Amino acid sequence: MASAADQFASSISLANFSKATELKKRLWFTIGALIVFRMLSYVPLPGIDPTALNLLAQQTQGGVLDFFNNFSGGALERMSVIALGVMPYITASIVVQLATSLSPTLAAIKKEGESGRKKLNQYTRYGTVGLTAVQGYFIAVGLEAFGASQGVAAVIEPGIMFRIAAVISLIGGTMFLMWLGEQITSRGIGNGISLIIMAGIVAHLPTTLVQLFEGGRSGSVNPATIAAIGLAVIGLVLFICFMERAQRRILIQYPKRQTQRGMQAERSHLPLKINTAGVIPPIFASSLLLMPLTISQFAGQGQTSGDSVWGDFLISLNQYLTHGSPVYMLLYGAGIIFFSFFYTAVVFNPEETADNLKRYGGFIPGIRPGKNTEAYFDYVLTRITVLGAAYLTIICLLPEYLVSALGIPFYLGGTSLLIVVNVTMDTVTQIQSHLLAHQYGDLIKKSKLKSGRAR
Repeated sequence: MASAADQFASSISLANFSKATELKKRLWFTIGALIVFRMLSYVPLPGIDPTALNLLAQQTQGGVLDFFNNFSGGALERMSVIALGVMPYITASIVVQLATSLSPTLAAIKKEGESGRKKLNQYTRYGTVGLTAVQGYFIAVGLEAFGASQGVAAVIEPGIMFRIAAVISLIGGTMFLMWLGEQITSRGIGNGISLIIMAGIVAHLPTTLVQLFEGGRSGSVNPATIAAIGLAVIGLVLFICFMERAQRRILIQYPKRQTQRGMQAERSHLPLKINTAGVIPPIFASSLLLMPLTISQFAGQGQTSGDSVWGDFLISLNQYLTHGSPVYMLLYGAGIIFFSFFYTAVVFNPEETADNLKRYGGFIPGIRPGKNTEAYFDYVLTRITVLGAAYLTIICLLPEYLVSALGIPFYLGGTSLLIVVNVTMDTVTQIQSHLLAHQYGDLIKKSKLKSGRAR
């Protein structure tokens, strides 16, 4: 028989949405912020020739920048003020988190609580400005050099002023997106940065589908292949939902306590997700690849083989790191595996969890409290993280490899699907939490009214 709490939770539905005023405000704020993000993706950098930009997009089509262009919703190929998206901010966050793990000084700042968190956030912002400035400069130089051999100028008036204006515009666009993501997190629904990335992917989805169906109409893509892609996408979505819900439950037992039925021991479970790191590893690995690849791609514009050793190196690097190439797949997979373990260690601290259990009298049957419990948590977490990292690597790399090997014009790969499904699940969970809190608030108000009338 279901408990009262389960019955109450199951009664939550969108029928109660109209009464949740606070939730509606948060949803409208989130939608408005994402609309602003999409509008900014159509604001070009100052001094850009749109016709030449279209040529640039065609020339680099099928390259690795197409993969990252999906994350920005086409802002990169249009060279908008938010062409770099939130990737420099994510890269700076990675650097700060790694430095916190390696530097005792930063680790001490992290332990200061709210003030320490604000200091680390400030360092992350400084790093974001620096990384965006470096990437923006190379993008500006690459745009000036693009099309020189064909007599096409992507920049109307090249020079130092264009470079300064481009760098300042890109810094402003990235910092605004960072601020917008923080506002969505605090005043909207869901994680702001993840929602911005998901919005870019979803916005590029119609173009991807049109390219796929156009290939089927023209005969370049077999209709059976299109059907197979549809079935594969459905299967991947179901598999991602299953793995994101998968848990390893550890039995926790507490000392016996006196109840109405006599002395009874209380038991509970500590759930450990198979994929504790969530969607962070693919995003982190993508952001780390984006910076050097953006620099090499645009710094290599206008270079021809034999011009210089630097030009030959950039051309070779871009060839090796094409979308679906072995080197690209190896680097991306290694990044996903590394950040799966790294971010899991950041999210879950076995020592702290073992100390909290010991403080409240809880223990794992057959395991001594203290160091033995900590070692057991570390052992279990390492084993399930291996499964989680393997799952993320397969989901992100296998579809990319198949699409690249078959030459199908379909760029919604496993990484994009993973981000969309994961962020959607997280957002829906938060919406349900707000609805549940609203219903509990209504019950409390009704109980107070009834008690007041009884008096």
